[in-house]
Amino acid sequence: MNDNIAINLDNVSKRFKRGHKLLLKEALLDFFRPTRQEDFWALKNISFKVKKGEALGIIGTNGSGKSTVLKLIAGVLSPTKGTISVNGRIGPLIELGAGFHPELTGRENIYLNGTILGLSIKEINEKFNAIVNFSGLDDFIDTPVKHYSSGMYMRLGFSIAVHVEPDILLVDEILAVGDAGFQKKCLEKMKEFHDKGVTIIIISHSADLIKSFCKKAILINHGKIVVIDSVEKVINKYSKLIDG
Repeated sequence: MNDNIAINLDNVSKRFKRGHKLLLKEALLDFFRPTRQEDFWALKNISFKVKKGEALGIIGTNGSGKSTVLKLIAGVLSPTKGTISVNGRIGPLIELGAGFHPELTGRENIYLNGTILGLSIKEINEKFNAIVNFSGLDDFIDTPVKHYSSGMYMRLGFSIAVHVEPDILLVDEILAVGDAGFQKKCLEKMKEFHDKGVTIIIISHSADLIKSFCKKAILINHGKIVVIDSVEKVINKYSKLIDG
């Protein structure tokens, strides 16, 4: 991959199975009377490149495949078809706190999640106080996270992810949770990364947020790319799409 390219998706498709039976009775009935499970293609032949230092917005309705794109780039999912190349350390601001163990304290989860994100124990030790201070959870850091609110989960998850010092930041509607003060803090941190030349991909329903960070955007609908163009043109196309 070209050294100037941070992310490259080449004809990427992602298939899921739907129709799985969750009840034992249904599963037993299907054993004797099998039914065909339907393939669901969340993404179909997606191709795009993101240059190092570029900020890209991804727009689309719920269920369009936006979050699947980020999970594929982050390595949470693997593509069914196609190839994905990533050049740099990823800071995934997606499903914040999803990797936390509920019985462990905030302190313990910093080490668990930090390790998952690729930090060494030495690096976590060095960044620990900064992570806690940014999260604002000093008084709760030795409390099991099962007692955290969703906002506290998000704050700790965000703080860990941004202290990975990523080359690539993946942002998926993370500002939907948390108070106004912390949302402002998050935006300031993202602006700081942007100014440092970190590559950013943002999924958001906020046109203003996309416009404030990105010059280019992609519109995805039903798992396919509709258009890749300037933010203004893509948002205009999106508006026409949702208006019918």
